[in-house]
Formats: sequence, C-alpha cells, structure tokens
Amino acid sequence: MAKKKFSKQWVNQHINDPYVRQAQQRGYRARAAFKLIEILDQEKLMRPGDVVVDLGAAPGSWSQVARERLLDKEGEIRGRIIAMDMLPMEPIANVTFLEGDFREDSVLQKLVDELDGQRVDLVISDMAPNLSGVSSADSARIAHVCELAHEFAVAHLNPNGALLMKAFHGSGFSQIVENLKRDFIRVVERKPKASRDRSSETFLVAKGLKQSQ
Repeated sequence: MAKKKFSKQWVNQHINDPYVRQAQQRGYRARAAFKLIEILDQEKLMRPGDVVVDLGAAPGSWSQVARERLLDKEGEIRGRIIAMDMLPMEPIANVTFLEGDFREDSVLQKLVDELDGQRVDLVISDMAPNLSGVSSADSARIAHVCELAHEFAVAHLNPNGALLMKAFHGSGFSQIVENLKRDFIRVVERKPKASRDRSSETFLVAKGLKQSQ
C-alpha cells in the first residue's frame, strides 16, 4: 500500500512539475536539461567551437543543450559533441554517440579513439551508479564514478577546460571535492533550481588544470 501511495505521489508531482512541462514544450528529453542550462549560464561554460564530452548521456537532454550551445549565428554547428552511456540513446543530429559502460577500459578506449588526440573543452557527467540502499556500498560506487570522470577530464581537457559532474552529499563527498582541488584551480558546488530539494545530488564544477598536469 505504501509503495502504491508513493508511486501515486510521484506521478502527481511529476505531472505538476514546471520543469517537466517546460521540457515538453521545448522538446528536451528530460527535465535535467534545465540543471545543465543554469550551471552553464552561471559558470559561463560552453560556446561554439568547443569539444564537449557528455558522460552518462541517455536519454540525451544534456547533449540536446550542448548542441544548442554550439550553434553559431548562422545556425551551423561549430565544435563537437561525443556522448556515451551504457543505455541506448535515440540519435541527436551532430552528436556522436558511443554505447557502453564507461567503467570498462575497452569502452573508455573507444572514447579516446574517437577523440583521436583532440583536446576537450568541457566534460559534462550526469553519471550515477545504481544504488543499493546500503550507504557504504553506495558511497563507494558514487566515488568510483566521480573518480573515473575526474581522471578522464585530467587526461583529455585543454589546460583551461572544465569538468561538470554530478555527485551526492554524504559519506565520501568531501574526499571527491578534495581530489578535484588537487588537480583544478577552481572547484565550486552548484545546486540548480531544477534539482529537487529532497535530492542529495550536487553538481561540482572544476575549472582550469593546475600547471603540474
């Protein structure tokens, strides 16, 4: 009964969610698009000419936003978007999609091969592991996903590039932030308006690689 009640509450909330309505009106595949838009505006990230890598891309709303941001005044795409997810994703014009689990070396190598030596201006990651409800195990999974995105960004970003990734407050969060500060000049937390208040998700923006990289 409790589960049925919870499901009904979720459905009602979803239907009445202004970001869901806006996403439908603007053709975005998910309300998460507005989380990215707010952070990009706040941090002045992503512009025509950029090379963007979208990790955990499905269903594709972040790649849709990236495509909009790479349009020049003539409406032409300038730059490049490579998206990756372990789930399939419907095609988006001008977006290269790679299907596979980013945690596997062979899949990561596909992404590296696709870049073919190109440096990246922005890595965006909405990746989140499947959570078990066991706090210690979930914290380790979250930290692992964040670490992979961090390592990829350090290896492939331009010196002035940036990483935007999803993390979750709780055990291990402070360590994720400290690890970023080790490699990046500026690290900030962002909680966009479209992120539900009850959610522990927090987005971390890391800008500018330190000279030692």
